[in-house]
Amino acid sequence: MDNFPGRLIGVDYGLKVVGLAICDPTGLLSRPLQLLHRRSKAEDFAVIQGVIEQHHAAGLVVGLPESPPEITVYTHADRVRLWASRLAAAVSVPVYLFNERYSSQEAEDILRSEGRDLPERIDAVAAAIILQGFLDARREGLPWPDPVAPAQE
Repeated sequence: MDNFPGRLIGVDYGLKVVGLAICDPTGLLSRPLQLLHRRSKAEDFAVIQGVIEQHHAAGLVVGLPESPPEITVYTHADRVRLWASRLAAAVSVPVYLFNERYSSQEAEDILRSEGRDLPERIDAVAAAIILQGFLDARREGLPWPDPVAPAQE
């Protein structure tokens, strides 16, 4: 991947817990980083900004659960899009969305296949799977998505 911007942080959004993952500076491998137990948007976004600064991250990749087109009610995907736009307004790096339909199930499957006990929360592992999928898609030649437009609130 030519001109890779540097470390990215993967984000698995949840109503109570946000999982965070990080990749190496070359964008080859991701790994779970930490769990963020949600408090308020302001506190959560401040913690994420601190992680960005601590790791000199160049961007965030937020997992977006895709909903079937026939669903027209307010979905979790809509909630994630809104949260990501608010996050984009609060942090110093671009925020990207990436399809994460099966990341939590995949995280459970990987841990089980390795014979490991499932941790109480698998959100950071799911965030690493989201981020790895994003990295792999870039390596396969898919273009970078447009960053999320910051919310105007």
